[in-house]
Amino acid sequence: MLLTDDADIAAWSNQGLPSDRMSIENATILCNTERWPLIVDAQLQGIKWIKRKYGDNLKVIRLGQKGYLDSIESAVSNGDPLLIENISENVEPVLDPLLGRNTIKKGKYIRIGDKEVEYSPSFRLILHTKYFNPHYKPEMQAQCTLINFLVTRDGLEDQLLAAVVAKERPDLEELKAELTKQQNNFKIVLKQLEDSLLARLSAASGNFLGDTALVENLEITKATATEIEEKVREAKITEVKINEARENYRPASIRAALLYFILNDLNKINPIYQFSLKAFSVVFEVAIMLTEPADEVKQRVNNLIDQITYSVFMYTNRSLFERDKLTFIAQVAFQILLMKKEINPTELDFLLRFPYKAGLGSPVDFLANQGWGGIKALSEFDEFKNLDRDMEGSAKRWKKFVESEAPEKEKFPQEWKNKTGLQKLCMMRCMRPDRMSYAVSTFVEEKMGTKYVEGRSVEFAVSFEESSSSTPMFFILSPGVDPLKDVEALGKKMGFTFDNGKFHNVSLGQGQEVVAEAALNVAAREGHWVILQNIHLVAKWLGSLDKLVERYSMGSHDDYRVYMSAEPSPTPESHYIPQGLLENGIKITNEPPTGMQANLHKALYLFNQDTLEMCSKESEFKVILFALCYFHAVVAERRKFGAQGWNRSYPFNNGDLTISVNVLYNYLEANSKVPWDDLRYLFGEIMYGGHITDDWDRKLCRTYLEEYVRPEMLEGELYLAPSFPVPPNSDYKGYHMYIDEVLPPESPYLYGLHPNAEIGFLTITSEKLFRTVLEMQPKESDAAGGGGVSREEKVKGILDEILEKLPDGFNMIEIMAKVEERTPYIIVAFQECERMNFLTKEITRSLKELNLGLKGELTITTDMEELGNALFLDTVPESWTKLAYPSLQGLGGWYADLLLRIKELESWTADFALPTTVWLAGFFNPQSFLTAIMQSMARKNEWPLDRMCLSVEVTKKNREDMTSPPREGAYIYGLYMEGARWDTQTGVIADARLKELTPNMPVIFIKAVPVDRQETKNVYECPVYKTRMRGPTFIWTFNLKTKEKPAKWVLAAVCLLLSV
Repeated sequence: MLLTDDADIAAWSNQGLPSDRMSIENATILCNTERWPLIVDAQLQGIKWIKRKYGDNLKVIRLGQKGYLDSIESAVSNGDPLLIENISENVEPVLDPLLGRNTIKKGKYIRIGDKEVEYSPSFRLILHTKYFNPHYKPEMQAQCTLINFLVTRDGLEDQLLAAVVAKERPDLEELKAELTKQQNNFKIVLKQLEDSLLARLSAASGNFLGDTALVENLEITKATATEIEEKVREAKITEVKINEARENYRPASIRAALLYFILNDLNKINPIYQFSLKAFSVVFEVAIMLTEPADEVKQRVNNLIDQITYSVFMYTNRSLFERDKLTFIAQVAFQILLMKKEINPTELDFLLRFPYKAGLGSPVDFLANQGWGGIKALSEFDEFKNLDRDMEGSAKRWKKFVESEAPEKEKFPQEWKNKTGLQKLCMMRCMRPDRMSYAVSTFVEEKMGTKYVEGRSVEFAVSFEESSSSTPMFFILSPGVDPLKDVEALGKKMGFTFDNGKFHNVSLGQGQEVVAEAALNVAAREGHWVILQNIHLVAKWLGSLDKLVERYSMGSHDDYRVYMSAEPSPTPESHYIPQGLLENGIKITNEPPTGMQANLHKALYLFNQDTLEMCSKESEFKVILFALCYFHAVVAERRKFGAQGWNRSYPFNNGDLTISVNVLYNYLEANSKVPWDDLRYLFGEIMYGGHITDDWDRKLCRTYLEEYVRPEMLEGELYLAPSFPVPPNSDYKGYHMYIDEVLPPESPYLYGLHPNAEIGFLTITSEKLFRTVLEMQPKESDAAGGGGVSREEKVKGILDEILEKLPDGFNMIEIMAKVEERTPYIIVAFQECERMNFLTKEITRSLKELNLGLKGELTITTDMEELGNALFLDTVPESWTKLAYPSLQGLGGWYADLLLRIKELESWTADFALPTTVWLAGFFNPQSFLTAIMQSMARKNEWPLDRMCLSVEVTKKNREDMTSPPREGAYIYGLYMEGARWDTQTGVIADARLKELTPNMPVIFIKAVPVDRQETKNVYECPVYKTRMRGPTFIWTFNLKTKEKPAKWVLAAVCLLLSV
């Protein structure tokens, strides 16, 4: 290094700068840069050092704090160093002249706000941000030098090693620290002696041997240097011994550093999961204290590793939602095994990406085409040679294995049972994607131990032990759960109650900020507890709250505690809770119980024996109340089936049920007969329906009530679910017992759904798990690149392949010239070609731009970075999806599908004859094609267009059997049914077959008829959606024939899909 020397580095080290190379380079840049340094430092390591380096001269402020402009002015005119902490990505315009050093009056003054302030040449400005990956405007980047002080693996390892040794062998660590300090001081003394000697030599004139002072100085320097060298030599020997002893503990610090970086990545799953290095260090040190002692150092280190891993796991686990717990522990297991070199990165890459071969038909009946494509891709690895042949040859054995209830617990056939855990996971991913969550859980249990997969919740009182006046507690809320009861109960036990004034409960909302500030102030001074509920409701005030909590975290009363609660935001983009509030606190999630039984009990617990007896029509009231509890449990728990449950997620809560029961009581008291229709309308359209925004969901809610609330229930002849009749008249305890004894085990049947719904929802959950773990892989790791290819090379390869296969856009002028009369169908074709041109143009533009960026000819922008990430992770880039059609496929499948769509359009626009069968899914806007059918038939038959509707007839033929298009209307193909299947023989909807999630539909004949000729008897109004997401992708309603009553298919969420 030319800009610094050992003496400087030694001085910085004494001031607390981490000793890894990156930190030293950062410090060198900071001390020598001409521009203002802007430090990216989320863990506050650099800030700690800067504050020690500049000592009391340093003025520290935050933008927006009281009188911050005055502090800036005084620092500028007095020439003090100024540190502005925690700046966001946009800096206030007031500071522009200061950042750009736009001085006036010959460089003597600078304008700050409306004042001209004298500008001292010795003034230094340092900016600091806590963001991990900030994006600043180009002018800001030009005015400042960005310095990345984020902690590195090596740097963190060394720090944690020092912490372990300080606890385990304090004698060693003290000696090491003293030696380091002594060495550093020696370097500084030597440098000073050299400098003074050189200064004297350069100042000496004539015969300098006669200059006695100079000669004496030489003697002293030489003697001191010899003495220091001797001491350094001794110290070196001691240091080698110390380092040997310390190295024994390195495995523990390596494991801890690995865990910290996994925690650091959890905010990719949900931005509410933030963890600071400070909080992590506390957990780490407590874990060391809890570790079992051992005589052997090696055994002790193993105990340390186990305890540290488990403590961090418990600390993190309680702050995660159930759905994210498996993702976290799977990532921990995979990373630990990769580090120990116990698993093959290429196999892990296969498991996470699942790069199956598209377009293959499966030769065996127990595997879907996609699964067979996976087996084919897997068979190319040496470890899985001949797997495909073996499965075809011994199909019977494999079928038995694949179709078993829980294959992850069964033994694999033949020699495949001897494969490693990860290899079995790879095979299982091809065969039973729906069982992967269970399989990963079994894998973690096998590799890490049972305690990592048990669903144990930590009692609040235990978590409380870890809190302190500087560590707040943060409750992450879920609908229908109140975690503050625990806080109140513990407060009562410990003598903090409302009555004695030591307990402040502030529910935030308009105008409550002042109350909260006052409560915090009193509590910090006198040692009270403060609860701040629903802080997400006061977004603008959270910045002030962050600063207040930080201010009171130092020097407050020991008994002072802060509890906050907030709901997580629905999307990462809308997350606004400041990092500071989240990362240092102890986060706790509370979730409602899952499963029908728990929810039904929970619904009943809202009432008691007195409720049951309050109505004069007791038997009617009781039976309807029980049915309402069942209805409430069904609508709440049905959410877990994703889009097959509800098109959109609704916040049904206990209030809906209690108010419905009050309405029921009032109506039964006021009427001589039970007003069934009124009750159903009030519950379904107002109490519960008030939440619902989607028409199909409203229909589902209405259908449930028509099934559950009707006169037959008074005779006890009504089944709420298969083999679960309404209960006979009983008392409160009796109803709870009835649930325990009679309710069938948890299954989709309880909700009126087909068991396939569970398979579908489990498959989606597993896919999400692997997708998230893939996104969390460290960028520089082997598993991230998969097989020795760097990230950039992989992106470049995909980019070239896409550009190479992409055909030219449609020449609209040429296409339009072919046409004489613009019929409705031809206009649809024009619109589709134009939209396809927009999309292919954007694909070409963005990829060419990224290509130049990768070559270094353009600066990489945020958009290019996101595009590169998407290509690498096999997802469709956002700038493309905005111009495309809804799709749930990965990039590979999506692109193959895009090329098919272009081909379809090319063949249609070649001669503009309507294809024999039309691929409805191939359109950007399928509605326009269906409308065109109505328009052309209305013109032909001279019918009024607004009195027309579509008639849908499902044929018995497949696409291949069709030879010519119909005389009027159109044949469409490529649709799938979800929730049931079409029985071609009888021509009606029938129950789905197990494990056939989305069977193909035969060709459908669509024509238009006047509304009065439409068939309405024995039909199910079946919604058609573009993808499994349903909701916003709705296209049309097709009337399909059914022998069973339509309500069955409504509850089973039967629909048609254009793509799966």
